[in-house]
Amino acid sequence: MQIKELGHVVLYVRDLERSAAFYRDVLGFRQVWADGPGSFPAAAFSSGRTHHELLLIEVGPGAAPIPAGRRVGMYHFGLKVGDTDDDLRAALATLQDHGVTVVGAGDHGFTHSLYLLDPDGNEIELYIDVPGVDWDDPSVMTAPTKPLHL
Repeated sequence: MQIKELGHVVLYVRDLERSAAFYRDVLGFRQVWADGPGSFPAAAFSSGRTHHELLLIEVGPGAAPIPAGRRVGMYHFGLKVGDTDDDLRAALATLQDHGVTVVGAGDHGFTHSLYLLDPDGNEIELYIDVPGVDWDDPSVMTAPTKPLHL
C-alpha cells in the first residue's frame, strides 16, 4: 500500500452554522453541501482540488470541549493559502478583518506559517511553502522555528 495524499479532514463542531460561516466566509472554502442525507447535520467544503477536503458534523452545544495543552489527538491541520509571503499577508489581513486572533506564527525554514483557532478550538495552520527549499534535506526539516517577519 502507498498513500497518495491526505484526502479530507472531518471535524465535530458544536454549531454547524457558526463553523460553516467561519470555514466558508473567513477561510474561503467553497461549501459544496450542507445537511446530509436524512437531515444529517453536516456540511462539506472544497478548495476545488477534490469533491471535499473538509467535513463538519454538528454534535451540539453540550459536547465536551477540546482539552487545552498537550494531549493525544490532532494538534493542528495545515491549509496552504498561496505561494508567496504576499499571499500569507493577504490571509493575515482577512483574519484581522474578521476579528480572528492569530495564536502563533513561525518561519519553519520550509514554510511560513500563521496559526489560529476555529470556533471550536481546532488549531489551523495557514501557510506558504518557501520557494527553493530542498525538502529532502533533513537539516531544513528539523531546523528550529524562527520568528516570522511578514
